[in-house]
Amino acid sequence: MLQVRSVFRSALRKMSGGGTNKLGLELSPYLRQHKDNPVHWYPWGQEAIDRARAENKMIFLSIGYSTCHWCHVMERESFENKDVAAIMNRHYINVKVDREERPDVDKVYMTFVQATTGSGGWPLSIFLAPDLNPVYGGTYFPPSGNYGRPGFTQILEALAAQWEDNKEDMVEAGVEVIKIIHHKLGAGSSQPGPL
Repeated sequence: MLQVRSVFRSALRKMSGGGTNKLGLELSPYLRQHKDNPVHWYPWGQEAIDRARAENKMIFLSIGYSTCHWCHVMERESFENKDVAAIMNRHYINVKVDREERPDVDKVYMTFVQATTGSGGWPLSIFLAPDLNPVYGGTYFPPSGNYGRPGFTQILEALAAQWEDNKEDMVEAGVEVIKIIHHKLGAGSSQPGPL
């Protein structure tokens, strides 16, 4: 199967030019829809994780699917916006996942968001330590705040500042939530499958 994927990616590279980020070579139509975003997206995989570890940056993980209305709204409002993308690219390693391709990844991080916020949905927006432990998450975030709720840019900036000052505490809090999830629901809800 991996050899077949490699052949398809090679063909896509020749046909599409790849886009402005790493998603143009993916097989998922949902991921390819984001190939021209100014966000420096990576697909879920070792390359993104290695870069996050090397640069000691958090991973912003966005999980969605092709027919998700709010996924497209967040793309239009935030991921296509050059100013928002600049903040994302400066502070985070950005990873996009198609939940239909990687339901294991979706399950783990959806469980975290549901456990920490009491609700869930898509797009699923998760901030991860480089070791893939979640530190904060939610669903759709509007680009700017209103009605007493912060906007996506405020969340991006606040978490980046917090990461600089208190990364150990952030990681520890996420690990504790994952331990509880693992204890209550089992390993399938607390760690994704192989990369």
